[in-house]
Amino acid sequence: MLRSFRLLSLIEGLSLITLLFIAMPAKYQFGHDFVWPVGMAHGVLWLAFVAMSLLVSHLRKWSVGAWLLALLCSVVPLGFLLLDARLKRELAAPTAGQPATASPK
Repeated sequence: MLRSFRLLSLIEGLSLITLLFIAMPAKYQFGHDFVWPVGMAHGVLWLAFVAMSLLVSHLRKWSVGAWLLALLCSVVPLGFLLLDARLKRELAAPTAGQPATASPK
């Protein structure tokens, strides 16, 4: 579930970057209206992100502050990279129910 959330976070973050730095300048500089389709895709992805973040935060027992930080990362351009680093660390950490792997000697 966390891997899927991480992937969704990356896709949603890239859709925000596409909207802000490609679609908006294309509209105002060149008259191409890519804002509506890119904005619609970003909106759907963001709603899926919020729903999945609620589910993941409940399953992983995140605090409300950790969940709010994930939401903040989703609305700040390039914030998804901070969230990705956190999720990558959480994926790499052993869970309480699994034995830790032995370190090489």
